[in-house]
Amino acid sequence: MRFRQVHLDFHTSEAIQRIGSEFNKKQFQDMLQAGHVDSITVFSKCHHGWAYHPSQANEIHPHLSFDLLGEMIAAAHEIDVKTPVYLSAGLDEKLARIHPEWLIRDQQDRTNWVSGFMSPGYHQFCFNSPYLEILTEQVKEVVRSYDADGIFLDIVGVRECYCHNCVTSIRTRGQDPRDLQAMKILWEDTYRNYTQRMREAVDSFKPGLPVFHNGGHITRGRRDLAQMNSHLEVESLPTGGWGYDHFPLSARYAQTLGMEFLGMTGKFHTSWGEFGGFKHPNALRYEASLSLANGARCSIGDQLHPLGLMDTATYELIGRAYAEVEAKEAWCSDTSNVADVALLTLEAVDSHGSADTEKPRTSLSDAGAVRILLEGNMLFDVVDLDADFHAYQVLILPDYVKVTGKLASKLQHFVAAGGKILATGMSGLNEEASAFVLDLGVKWLGSNPYKPHYFRPDVSLNTLSPTANVIYSEGQRVGAAGGTVLGVSEDSYFNRDIFTFCSHQHTPNRPEPAGPAMVEGPDGIYMAWNLFEEYATYGSLVLKEAALFALKRLLPNQTLSTSLPAQGIVTLQQQKQERRWINHLLYASPVKRGQHIEVIEDILPVYNTTVSVRVPSNVQRVYLAPQMESLGFAQQEGLVTYTLPVLECHQMVVLQFD
Repeated sequence: MRFRQVHLDFHTSEAIQRIGSEFNKKQFQDMLQAGHVDSITVFSKCHHGWAYHPSQANEIHPHLSFDLLGEMIAAAHEIDVKTPVYLSAGLDEKLARIHPEWLIRDQQDRTNWVSGFMSPGYHQFCFNSPYLEILTEQVKEVVRSYDADGIFLDIVGVRECYCHNCVTSIRTRGQDPRDLQAMKILWEDTYRNYTQRMREAVDSFKPGLPVFHNGGHITRGRRDLAQMNSHLEVESLPTGGWGYDHFPLSARYAQTLGMEFLGMTGKFHTSWGEFGGFKHPNALRYEASLSLANGARCSIGDQLHPLGLMDTATYELIGRAYAEVEAKEAWCSDTSNVADVALLTLEAVDSHGSADTEKPRTSLSDAGAVRILLEGNMLFDVVDLDADFHAYQVLILPDYVKVTGKLASKLQHFVAAGGKILATGMSGLNEEASAFVLDLGVKWLGSNPYKPHYFRPDVSLNTLSPTANVIYSEGQRVGAAGGTVLGVSEDSYFNRDIFTFCSHQHTPNRPEPAGPAMVEGPDGIYMAWNLFEEYATYGSLVLKEAALFALKRLLPNQTLSTSLPAQGIVTLQQQKQERRWINHLLYASPVKRGQHIEVIEDILPVYNTTVSVRVPSNVQRVYLAPQMESLGFAQQEGLVTYTLPVLECHQMVVLQFD
């Protein structure tokens, strides 16, 4: 898989004339070279439904007079740029107007993405309809007729649908469309059949050609869905609704699957479909570097103007980021992540064995946990129920992980082998939520009736003194059962009510213990409220400090520690064949622009960052990459320490073993 990719959209209305009239082979090539691009996803079919080449399986755009797809592939291959080909699979607005009966419908017979046809926008197709045959022929035509380097199929996934085809199918099975579980099985079968048909269509002409099915998110815990692809493309535009939380969380899961993957951002100020919008070059530099630091290749989204001329400013912008990526590639291929901690993603627990239809891209508990791990400079992976827990020293169960069946057995083997658990809120309880499955030094008594309640640590949590700290999320009442109490809960005097309220927000704490709130037992540490969900919502310092205190207490042999500030990101990637570890350090501070957009503009240098790494064998040399400058270091009893003089955006420090 190439490192420096562009995903080139071309969703072009039939109401626009002179399509592709200004396309120029040399200008196209010049822009790719200015952008340091080595792969560009070009287009066969757009969301409007038009083909951009002569077609028997589709219709060429009415205002396109030549084979634009063929010209782009030939021009790119001439300068050694690969060309995967894009087809809009889920959307085809031209056909939606002809066959609205093939569209996805909800229980009220409304379409999606746009409800009905009296608003501008697209309408999504159901693959349990004759549309699948049309799409299959369109894919076959592209693979048969063009030298495509892959197929990218967009706007797909397991979809909730009550169209007449789905209702007929479920009744043919002898089941009722009002039976949600039966419908979920049908929706899963529909998607599985679609992916099989696409694979067969491609393999009938070019066996093994890469195919990716894009749904905007890689569902954690659904390895079966991931493996329907030849590789993964993690679509994650920070300004386009994904936010800066989404990619680190998704990447730290994707790399554990053992599949090649890339991180896909965009050049846009907002999101897809924005003409004339540009993010700051520093934002693209940071986002591309973030992909490398997490073991991913890079992709940047662009949209071609209807006239077919590549935008000079766009490829100058992309080139600023990709020139740096090109220099770093040698240290970023065939890597695996070094991690002390595993976060058992709540999405995997929720989605295990069931259809994933309209889940949010990131759960609050997962997002809060990843924020704390990143800000605490912890080395971590995000794992599902099929992961090998023994690869980690500590496993986090965030907020809502009830322990049943297979998970109970895996956790018991994990702690028996010396692993430790950090559990919060309802996590660690059995399916009935009546008792803890693990020995966390506590017994469950019930839910805490007070909101808010308070947490008073019995130990010094970094910068915090042992005072009463307000907790807004749901809490649990627990009693000590042989564990070491590290902090206690205190109740409010009363909950806020029309007859009993105090001050502007809530009632203060009653200064007396109401039971343990943070306890260490033989199997790990338990914290009696939804800490991670609350951190994603409120971001209170006590939450982060308490979680990091617990993690460091459970990690006597932490692999890496650093003085990098909280807004920095640190990872440690292993290149086994090269006998080296690569320490990635990044630093940037997203700031809010407008109402809902986070941007990166100024990147301030960070000076004299200290790093200590616990290594498995003797280190021969420490140097900066790609600069190849040696860095002074000390090595004693398996601990290598060094100081990075200056960090500007992204720096790799290479530990070369003997």
